[in-house]
Amino acid sequence: MSKDCSYNELYPLQVLDDSMEPEFPAKCVIVIEPSDVCATGAFVVAETKGERWFRQYISEGDSAKRLVALNTDYPDLELNEGEYKIIGVIVQRNVGRKIKHYHPYIPGGIPPKPIELN
Repeated sequence: MSKDCSYNELYPLQVLDDSMEPEFPAKCVIVIEPSDVCATGAFVVAETKGERWFRQYISEGDSAKRLVALNTDYPDLELNEGEYKIIGVIVQRNVGRKIKHYHPYIPGGIPPKPIELN
């Protein structure tokens, strides 16, 4: 019997609104890596109270976690332990032919600078 590995394959979604602008404009394509692990500052798809959201995950310790829209017209979503699940992390954004990569396991999504060798 072979196991289906598709549960951990990357998949694309199209952004439908302006809640994550300017970083993720409406109609851009995001690429999601299924994972329930991420660092604070990562862009995620999360489920809370039966709804799925594309937002930035912010953790301020064990007690304060929230999902934040980059567009300030949208409110933050407070996350209560046991009442939410990270579905996946955004690893890439495509706007037209311009591609940008994200690092969801590094706080703030910024990778360390490479060491230059002489």
